[in-house]
Amino acid sequence: MADQTPAQPTATADQAAAAPLTVVHQYLKDFSFENPNAANGFTPLTTMPTGFIRVDVRVKPMTPPDIEVSLFLAAEAKIGDTTIYVVESEYAGVFRLGKVPQEHMLPLIMIEAPRLLFPFSRQLIATAVQAGGFPPLYINPVDFVQLYRDRQPDLQEAIKEAQASESAKA
Repeated sequence: MADQTPAQPTATADQAAAAPLTVVHQYLKDFSFENPNAANGFTPLTTMPTGFIRVDVRVKPMTPPDIEVSLFLAAEAKIGDTTIYVVESEYAGVFRLGKVPQEHMLPLIMIEAPRLLFPFSRQLIATAVQAGGFPPLYINPVDFVQLYRDRQPDLQEAIKEAQASESAKA
């Protein structure tokens, strides 16, 4: 009897076009880790560092229907006024937009795309902080829906300005 392997389902062009958001490519765009006190030697941390984490989503239109979405994460750890480390990551992806209603386009770009990028950027930061001689920094999941809601007035204003600029060119 001949060996038989089950047929694997393959995505057709119609199925790919029907997907609202497809990852075409993802990559590390920019990364920085600073350990300003490394030359002083490592002493065990006796105090828990404090700090902040910044999150930003940046969008760059490409040839339609593709768009580049970058997730910017930055963290700074301090003990008192002394900076322990600073890490910044810009992890990006090229996404292909499917046929979705216009009102769903911005939430798809500003919520779902960065949600797909986040685990990769988080892992890069955790690994870099650990390679710097510190316990890994595992950033808690980000609420991209709330981030989108907070930025919605600014986004709407930017869209209006872009549309006005396009109208002036025509």
